[in-house]
Amino acid sequence: MTTRTETGKNDCLVESRDDLLATFAKGEKPRALWSIGTEHEKFVFRCADHRAPSYDEPGGIRDLLMALTQYGWQPVYEGENVIALSGPDGAVSLEPAGQLELSGAQRPHLHATCAETGRHLAQAKAVGEKLGLCYLGLGMWPDKTREELPRMPKGRYAIMLNYMPKVGSLGLDMMLRTCTIQVNLDYASEADMVRKFRVGLALQPLATALFANSPFTEGKPNGFLSFRSHIWSDTDPDRTGMLPFVFEDGFGYERYLDFALDVPMYFLYRDGRYIDVAGRSFRDFLEGKLPGLPGEKPRISDFTDHLSTIFPEVRLKSFLEMRGADGGPWSKICALPALWVGLLYDDAALGAAWDEVKHWSLDGRQKLRDAVPKLGLNAETPDGETLGELGKRVLAIAEAGLQARAQLNASGDNESGFLDPLREVLATGKTPAERLLGRYYGSWAGDLSRIYAEESY
Repeated sequence: MTTRTETGKNDCLVESRDDLLATFAKGEKPRALWSIGTEHEKFVFRCADHRAPSYDEPGGIRDLLMALTQYGWQPVYEGENVIALSGPDGAVSLEPAGQLELSGAQRPHLHATCAETGRHLAQAKAVGEKLGLCYLGLGMWPDKTREELPRMPKGRYAIMLNYMPKVGSLGLDMMLRTCTIQVNLDYASEADMVRKFRVGLALQPLATALFANSPFTEGKPNGFLSFRSHIWSDTDPDRTGMLPFVFEDGFGYERYLDFALDVPMYFLYRDGRYIDVAGRSFRDFLEGKLPGLPGEKPRISDFTDHLSTIFPEVRLKSFLEMRGADGGPWSKICALPALWVGLLYDDAALGAAWDEVKHWSLDGRQKLRDAVPKLGLNAETPDGETLGELGKRVLAIAEAGLQARAQLNASGDNESGFLDPLREVLATGKTPAERLLGRYYGSWAGDLSRIYAEESY
């Protein structure tokens, strides 16, 4: 999740809707400046006993962050607590229960993205060896209860943890027990944003299936391939879902803004602290009518914060976020941006991907999304085929898109090799979760502790 820093000098008061719409319009970039921002989370555990470390304990999360500063990262504080790091490779931040996230810098091609990921993991592992910490690449803690997990000292998380149980039964699981891989991508214009948003939203269930990697809860199979994806179905209906209005005629910045204004707020950030306004209306805030804060008007940073608390399958800020994938092993971190860059950053590929899904109905899209957490690649598309069958065509489109980009590394390879882990999933028909379940019932003989050795970075 987003880590807030102090308000900048250019943080202006919001005078009108146009100021809010400008947040989206300012994201427009010519193709030559399109970049790739990859985010990935991982679970931190004690190598010796698999326990999730607390923030304050010796060799815990705070010490992990401070140890990473030897590589040039600069600490970001909230009060007296270091809660993030900033540097040339983006930001390192904490999720609510100590999951470690790299929010990577904007990179021009996938070779640079994957090199960045490699640097981060090498640094994290080197520090982990000294502190006795290891890292697990999964979509959900396989054996931890909520009560066993620590809480990180971030003000926004305390507010969210208090509010989540009021609007859904699984929001705390989302915050405390899950990890994801995401990619942030650019658009050239409002019309380009709309095309990419629609393709990304319609095909997000495919990404969920390809990366499904959360089949265990509290030590046992949970009946899902991506329980992380299922969690979003009962987290908070006001701020999650497939956003059917994205496919309506006339969709654009205005319509997304109306949606965002209708999502209840969580907090405000003032004078270095978070103020709980959970459930309040941003529309009232615009008019200076926020209960308890009469006359207080929003700044641009307030709207940016608010956008970061909306959790649909695809999210619009000043870029588009693809949000459907579970966390996973190192190779999958590079594969997720490869899939979406291949589909969305080449015009021919974007058109071909849209042709695959443009005739799907609202009901058909929703049924597919609902089926995927349990069925994965065996879920049925609105066209009556399996998602695996569609996936083979979509992956071929992505490969063609990456080849057309012709972004080569020093060896002369283009970016399409980063799709190899997804080719294997489609060739075998087995998601990462199904492979884990095979080992659980096979060589592990029900001993889930084996997952720590075999799925660690």
